[in-house]
Amino acid sequence: MVVVIPAYEPNEELENLVSELNCMNYRIVIVNDGSSPDKNVIFERLKDKATILHHTVNYGKGRAIKTALHYISEHMPEENGVITVDADGQHQSNDIVSVCQSLRYHNEKLILGVRKFEGKVPLRSRFGNAVTRAVFSLTSGKKLRDTQTGLRAFRTELIPFMLNIKGDRYEYEMNMLLNCAECGVDWVEVPIRTVYLNDRNTYSHFHPFKDSLRIYQSILKFSGSSFISFVLDYILFNIFSLFLGILSFRNHIFFSNILARVISCGFNYHLNKKYVFHSYGNHMKALKYFTLVFGILAANTVLLQILTTIGIPAFSAKIITEIILFIGSMLVQRFLIFMPEKNKISYQRSERTHHADNYKY
Repeated sequence: MVVVIPAYEPNEELENLVSELNCMNYRIVIVNDGSSPDKNVIFERLKDKATILHHTVNYGKGRAIKTALHYISEHMPEENGVITVDADGQHQSNDIVSVCQSLRYHNEKLILGVRKFEGKVPLRSRFGNAVTRAVFSLTSGKKLRDTQTGLRAFRTELIPFMLNIKGDRYEYEMNMLLNCAECGVDWVEVPIRTVYLNDRNTYSHFHPFKDSLRIYQSILKFSGSSFISFVLDYILFNIFSLFLGILSFRNHIFFSNILARVISCGFNYHLNKKYVFHSYGNHMKALKYFTLVFGILAANTVLLQILTTIGIPAFSAKIITEIILFIGSMLVQRFLIFMPEKNKISYQRSERTHHADNYKY
């Protein structure tokens, strides 16, 4: 079993962790992810206790993990498992052992050390995990107590699969979970202690705004696609409604809604297929999508008629209707229309050169 520790600006907690792991006879690979020169003394003290790989600049946690995985696949082929551990002291040695033991019993699965978030937990950590957990459930259809845990273990046969996952920074860990969910790689949750070394978790290098954008990019892309299509739908609805209303066309709201929805849905299908879900498909996906369109259109029209009948202005009723149907549409598209085929795990290796900075992904 090889312990992988991505390290950026580490402190004495990293040295304490490595000393404990050495006593348990784990092989250790540490990736110095572009730390400042004053941290070299720490890595120098650890060079006889672990393999140290260096990035000349800070590429991010995801890239550091990939660098270590490349090294393990080429220089430690006899090892049968990998466990990733954070360098900030949040993961206790006994919890690391528990995760490793679980891998021995579930070697075909991803093992996750999940925190309970009990006791004194920094607000940004508690809130961030709650939001990420909700986003993950919405985009994958699976529940997971701790989506941000860095304590994970998997068999070495999964290394090529892990190397092909997109992302260089914190989004890599979320993408790992999403890819596993899509490709049929199940996981096991192992309870671990919730450890924060101070009230504000200042040892963490997670940037709430930038890294959250990367983590939530899947739902943000879908939201953007839906918003653009909604704007198109809304504009067309108003144009048709005003035009048919001037002509005193009977049921002009009903027909305006249908015309606008047909045009905007064709546009939305193209956006989601090509840019959001990156799906390459067949006529069956188009058939499923437009079946969904028919169902959404029926629900949309009925709800719109009900809202306007009870006195809500047509323009406001349209906005309320779209908001109500947004989540249902996303879930159906994500899991019934553009869902990738399961168990299609790629084991193709990426190329590399002799320097850690130049691994190609």
